[in-house]
Amino acid sequence: MVTSAPHESADGDPQASVLSERSRRVLEFERQWWKHAGAKEEAIRSEFGLSAARYYQMLNTVLDEPEALAFDPMLVKRLHRMRDARTEARASRADHHH
Repeated sequence: MVTSAPHESADGDPQASVLSERSRRVLEFERQWWKHAGAKEEAIRSEFGLSAARYYQMLNTVLDEPEALAFDPMLVKRLHRMRDARTEARASRADHHH
């Protein structure tokens, strides 16, 4: 007879690979934001009630969660590549100013 509680995963960790509701909403928004009419900033404000800057801070936090990668590996890897490209572009601009 199995004695583990129903909310526990096989390895006994109750939170294993469970993405928070907020994190899941962020990833689902990124997956389909282009379906929203208008600018992405407007869609962010109507969906989350956040400024774009605050949303992107939240998105970066979500992208670093292992659960996010498990939830949608292709999306998370694509968003990581976009983030890395932006970081490199900023770094190269900074280098040219010195």
